[in-house]
Amino acid sequence: MTATTLAKHTLGPDGPPVSALGIGTWALGGPFTFDGRDAGWGEVDDEESIRAVHAALDRGVTLIDTAPTYGTGHSERIVGRALAALPDAARARVRIATKFGLRIDEESRTGGGTDVRPATIRAECDASLRRLGVDAIDLYQLHGGAESPTLAEDAVATCEDLVAAGKINYFGTGQDDDETLEIFARSPHCVAVQTQANVFGWSSRVLETAHRYRLAVLARSPLAMGLLSGKYNALNRPATGDVRLDTPWWTYFDEGSMQDWLRRLQSVRELLTTGGRTLVQGSLGYLWALDSAIIPLPGVRTTQQAVENTEALAFGLLPADIAEQITTLLADSPERS
Repeated sequence: MTATTLAKHTLGPDGPPVSALGIGTWALGGPFTFDGRDAGWGEVDDEESIRAVHAALDRGVTLIDTAPTYGTGHSERIVGRALAALPDAARARVRIATKFGLRIDEESRTGGGTDVRPATIRAECDASLRRLGVDAIDLYQLHGGAESPTLAEDAVATCEDLVAAGKINYFGTGQDDDETLEIFARSPHCVAVQTQANVFGWSSRVLETAHRYRLAVLARSPLAMGLLSGKYNALNRPATGDVRLDTPWWTYFDEGSMQDWLRRLQSVRELLTTGGRTLVQGSLGYLWALDSAIIPLPGVRTTQQAVENTEALAFGLLPADIAEQITTLLADSPERS
């Protein structure tokens, strides 16, 4: 195994050090609905979820990304249980990122719409602190809802108030349109932008803005919602009730689009598995080669997934020439911008 050295990562220019790989925890929330659609990844085993989180942390991961929306609070509670079981020294190394802006109802396990009014953001922050069992959130991210410059500016001002109050340490935005990103990025405690990035596509505009403001780039869907694991094909799709079958954000598993995505994957399969990597490890290595600011956030549901993901750290970046070939071969992807 030959690793191409990973750069050191921090949250922003002056933020805390973090691992080059994070943990995504959407799937740990279990079934729920949002805006009337299935929004979870199916049933979960909470004890296995905790073991998966611990497996990743034991292997060098120090960044966990979650959100109140995931399971309408359930994912945050599971992360909190995983943290509480750690020795103090291990817990001190972990950085927790969560979000605000989407409306949820914990009792009915439903959500819908957005709310970024200052009072709501403050209440959401307190609720997340309770579920996570922490005194302060390391990275508080806008999940959505800043539909105008005024709303974005008010959200930033509220986040700065939460920093002053000691409830959050830094903040960022997962709503990555130009206007919102610029408004957030200008604030001194904004250290990160979360954006979709995987071998199929990413936003050059977001990467350029992130570099201009020296923001960390947290890559959501780095494995294309699991398609890049190699587990799925036209005859083996996610189970009924899985968000991936009915979402307005991705088409990886849509009946009319899946074959095109599988064709693209097949065209780069051999390159992604260079040097003995699995498809997962090659896909993560590609993102590190693409941009040194990127911190992928692959989701985990099982210990096996956590181990495979973290073994990518030892392989490191894909070689530059291999990454360039992949970029060229997938130039027709509609997710490039």
